[in-house]
Amino acid sequence: MSIIKKQSELHEDMVTWRHHIHKHPELSFKEDLTSDYIAAVLEANGIEMHRGLAVTGIVATIHGKKEGRVIGLRADMDALPIQEKNDFSHKSVHDGKMHACGHDGHSTMLLGAAVHLKENNNFSGTVHFIFQPAEEGGGGGRVMVEEGIFEKFPCEAVYGMHNWPGMAEGQFAVHDTAVMAANETLKISIKGKGGHAAMPDQCVDPVVIGAQIITALQSVVSRNVAPLDSAVVSITMLDAGFVSNVIPNDMNLTGSLRYFSTDVGNEVKAKIKKIVEGISHSMGATATFSSTPNYPATVNTPKHAELCANAAAEVVGSGNVLRNEKPSMGSEDFSFLLNASEGAYIWIGNGLVPEDGPEGGCMLHNTEYDFNDEILPLGSSYWVQLVQGILK
Repeated sequence: MSIIKKQSELHEDMVTWRHHIHKHPELSFKEDLTSDYIAAVLEANGIEMHRGLAVTGIVATIHGKKEGRVIGLRADMDALPIQEKNDFSHKSVHDGKMHACGHDGHSTMLLGAAVHLKENNNFSGTVHFIFQPAEEGGGGGRVMVEEGIFEKFPCEAVYGMHNWPGMAEGQFAVHDTAVMAANETLKISIKGKGGHAAMPDQCVDPVVIGAQIITALQSVVSRNVAPLDSAVVSITMLDAGFVSNVIPNDMNLTGSLRYFSTDVGNEVKAKIKKIVEGISHSMGATATFSSTPNYPATVNTPKHAELCANAAAEVVGSGNVLRNEKPSMGSEDFSFLLNASEGAYIWIGNGLVPEDGPEGGCMLHNTEYDFNDEILPLGSSYWVQLVQGILK
């Protein structure tokens, strides 16, 4: 049962908020106008807040009618460095910046829940509404934890939600454990011996070595990771050479590693190192391999996942709460909050994506993506049900 009804006054307000935020996208740690706008709505509704965590972050607080437990609800605020190709009235006015991942909708759904609960605080306890910057590669969740969010605003558990194109409007997905993968950046540097392209016999060609390494890396997951485990190795950037008739001295490869289990991640990295060093040495070159952790895996606490599933079922019915969806190899910095607190992260359906084009929706990080305004009441109602179900 959706507490916040479609076409209600609050729904109309949420559409206005969402369109404003979408129209004025800002990148990680620079969400100044977005933060100001959200703060203005909170202030207009008499909701207390703390500003400045992780530069632009906001933590708003609503107390129930009675004392009790304390939970946190989180939404992200930042946009992506993408040029929007949509042509509607609320398209981005900032060249090269776009809300292509729905963070405008995430912030709006949480804001709608806060406005509703301020006037309907018939629960026991306290809710902290966390508006977090810099999810898109900036690690805003990590910064909030490092700056003491859970010391300043202690929470028994923290909860997050992401829209999911390709899943029908009116559905939620709740995972018992793993939801999103860990993410590391891989760097490989090959040092050979350059020279004239017409005299390769006098050189140690790092490009040929790099090509063999890329090919060999395709076997790391398929032949070293157990079939029931998951990992992805992708080489995505190559840097070598400067002119057509010169074999370069060096070649640099950059890529991405994704995994759920730390043991699997370590196993994959050890194998990559052996391949890189082995192939390079066998061909007369030297090479180094390094990896830089970005985001850890997002893993739910099962008991909190169950609470989320119950709340979602109150909104859309148990038949529309998917419990066996595969986790995503994408990453999410809500993982830093879940490493510091128990909790759970769920998906809300943004609508099916047609095969013949973006009309009616498209996938995340697409130049023609837009958040579905019709799910705003569902997402806000889920937050309200979760609060009322936990803080009875």
